[in-house]
Amino acid sequence: MSLEPGWYVDPAEPETRRWWDGEGWVGAPIPVDVTPPDGPPPAEPEPAAVTPVPGATTDRPTSGAAGSPEPFPTSGAPGRPGPWPGQPGQPGHAGPWPGQSGQPGQSGPWPGQPGQPGPQGPPPGWPYPQWPGRPPIPRPHGLPLASYGARLVARLIDLGVVFLLNALVNGWFVWRYLEAISPYLRETMRRAVNGDTSTEGLPQIDEQAGGLQVVILLIATALWFAYEVPSMAARGQTFGKRVARVRALPVEADQPLGFGRAFRRWSTLGMPTLLWYCCGLGLVLQFVDAVSPLFDQPLRQALHDKRAQTVVVQLPRPDPRTAPHDRADPPGDTP
Repeated sequence: MSLEPGWYVDPAEPETRRWWDGEGWVGAPIPVDVTPPDGPPPAEPEPAAVTPVPGATTDRPTSGAAGSPEPFPTSGAPGRPGPWPGQPGQPGHAGPWPGQSGQPGQSGPWPGQPGQPGPQGPPPGWPYPQWPGRPPIPRPHGLPLASYGARLVARLIDLGVVFLLNALVNGWFVWRYLEAISPYLRETMRRAVNGDTSTEGLPQIDEQAGGLQVVILLIATALWFAYEVPSMAARGQTFGKRVARVRALPVEADQPLGFGRAFRRWSTLGMPTLLWYCCGLGLVLQFVDAVSPLFDQPLRQALHDKRAQTVVVQLPRPDPRTAPHDRADPPGDTP
């Protein structure tokens, strides 16, 4: 909305008053404390022509040029349609900056301006940028992913340790179980060697065999839990993982797993041991879990890693040059 023609305080020089004709300032200023005339100021003579200097801009009058009636050439010279510098939507003394809202050819604030969103990706319909070739291998927390060979070596060592614990704790129950089913097994093997496929007259399996099998599986599962879960919760490593120099870490942070995460990770692989009783179903589930890292990309997570949101990384070997010395006295001559 344009102001009505009249005498107004010049915003560029608050101590003066000028005539506004509805489109721009007209005439010379007068002191603000002087009573202005009833109408517009008298017309001023045309300014003398100025010979343009090569390379100089001529879109605005030069300060101090002949015929310039104002002390501030940018504050609405006669014939200029725009109001004073600094008015909203005007460039001001510093000139337009890239991305300034309201400037010709500009679409709005520049990226990164406070309160403005950052880059949001390619425009709709444009192809999203892809890696030229194979994408880089992830390095969770700055460490390389453990290879499947290192993980397999660690798991075999752990199974060997658990087997030795079972031989010590579960050995008597296993011996009783074999004694209960041995008559049936011996007769079945004898008939198989002789080509006899009949099942009549086979010895009956001892009734205690079923209960012994359940006890054996419960003890084996408990020993595996006691061996793996506490050490994984505290350090992310079992004995086998320390030997293979691999460690399980949470995906989101380099920190201990904690008991809850360690239990979820173990239960996916360890609890199916109880299902060995069902025609070896538990063994099939454990085999699928064991080979699943071969088919997972990009973090090579097994099924138990996905459930617990963990990743297995390879630890660097210590540098002997920077390793601390265990000797109390430094090397040198004894005084």
